[in-house]
Parts: sequence; structure tokens; C-alpha cells
Amino acid sequence: MLKNFAKRKFVITTFAFFIFFITLLFPNTADNTPSTSTTYINGKTSPVFLLNKENYVARTEVITKKTETLSLAQELISFLTIDSQNTSYIPTIFSPIIPKDTKVLSIDIQDKLLKINFSKEFLNIPANYENKIIECLVYTLTDLEEIDGVLLLIEGNLLEKLPHSQKKLPHILTRDIGINTIYNFEKIQNVQKTTTYYIAHENNISYYVPVTLLENNNKDKVEIIIERLKSNPHLETTLISYLNASAQLNSYELLEEEIKLSFNDALYEGLYEEDIKEQVQFSIALSLKDTLNVKNVTLTN
Repeated sequence: MLKNFAKRKFVITTFAFFIFFITLLFPNTADNTPSTSTTYINGKTSPVFLLNKENYVARTEVITKKTETLSLAQELISFLTIDSQNTSYIPTIFSPIIPKDTKVLSIDIQDKLLKINFSKEFLNIPANYENKIIECLVYTLTDLEEIDGVLLLIEGNLLEKLPHSQKKLPHILTRDIGINTIYNFEKIQNVQKTTTYYIAHENNISYYVPVTLLENNNKDKVEIIIERLKSNPHLETTLISYLNASAQLNSYELLEEEIKLSFNDALYEGLYEEDIKEQVQFSIALSLKDTLNVKNVTLTN
């Protein structure tokens, strides 16, 4: 009996050592690191108009999640609102403008007119920003294809005047209000309005600053914009344009919603980087779209 017990003990001990030896040869390779998962959000970029450090209204791009027009409009308004859930996604060179704690009480769209009812906090805008808040809102929201105009209400009442200057506002706000406007006329006859998009750079970010100029001018609007992009901006800022001074507009064809422009070979002269060429194209296209209310711009040389 003792002999059988000894044999059994020997077998168990030997088996135990065998298991231990196998464990040393083939260590547990399982990763004990806590598991993590990465969530990828399918987003697109949407234009939004914010204040730059020179307090001009500037056009940049933000990543948005919404696709339906009303939801996207609300998301863009959030980007414009101080201390909202989306302001942390704005590059630090830009600032939101809608006063903190402003709420959208209701929002609706009908026949391409967006109707927004804000809470009373909207009126807490500082006096020097009251024009700019309208520009930021209108230009951001009318960049959506389904929106042509904006109707602003405060606690259910139509916003007819700016809160500080008491300047009257159109009932329906469109891009006709202008942006970063310069008034350069002496008489009210033959006043022409054109909007030109210049380029700005800061912290390795390129963006666009539109400037609306009201002046006494009988020249063709297309020619005015091209000539302006070939010269220095009227503002004493860091704004620039890369359009070569030798570039000449040979001809253009204005259709119902499209304009086709033909330039000489100097259109991209001296521009060796593709992103600079794209910025020239974009400056021309954005300027003509705003000024002539066209949807498509085609450049050839």
C-alpha cells in the first residue's frame, strides 16, 4: 500500500514539474493591458465665419457631424457661441461671438428662409461687435445651400434694430448686408458694392477674410474684383492676395448660375506650390460668388 502511495506521489510530483517546465518554455503571451477602443466619427467640413485676432470676420472650416439642414444650422450656431460645447474645436486664432448662455429657443426653415428665435442673452453683445454678430450669423448660415436668408427673433420678437446703435435691420437678412464693410463714396449715386476675399496666414493656418467695398464706381464688377486681387487690400492688415499683377482677364461669360473666366498665361505665374494656386482660385471664386450670386466659377488660361 505504501509502495503504491509512493508511486502515485512520484507520478503527481513528476507531472507537476512537467507542467511547470512547459510554462517556462511557453509563457503566457496574453496582453494584460486594459483594452481600448477608438471611435472614428465620420464628419465633413463646413464653412463658418468667426472673429480673427484683428477682429475681422473671417472664413474658416470646422468639422461638423450633422447633415440635415436644421440640425447642421444649430451645430454651426454652437460654433459661434461663446463657451458652447463646440468652441473647444475652434482654432485658437479665432473667437466665437454669440454671447455666452444664449439659447436657440426655436428654429425653422421654409422656402429657404431660416427663422431663429434666440433667448434674450443674445442682446448682451458688446457695442463694437453688434454689426459683426449679424455678419457672422448670416454669412455662416447662408453658406448652406438650402438657406438664402435669415429671420432673427429675440424671445419671439423680430430683431428690427441693433441693440446699441439702434441701426435698423432688414427683416430678412441676406449677404446683401455686406461683411467687414468699407464705405468709400462721396455721393449716393452710382454706388457699387463688391466683396473680395483675401488670404490670411497665422500659426500655419490659411483662411479667408472677405471685405465689402461700397464706392462710386461705374466699372464692371468682375473687372473690379480681379484688379483688386492684383493689388494691396484697402485694409492695413496682414491680408494678401497671390494673384499675379501680370494676370489679365481676357474675357468672361456670365450665365444664370455660373461664370466662366478666361485669363492669359500669367494667371499662375511664379506660383509653384499647388496650395497657393488653389488659394488664388478660391479667392476669385468666393469673391465672384458673393458679388454676383453665382454658384459655379470656372477659370481657364
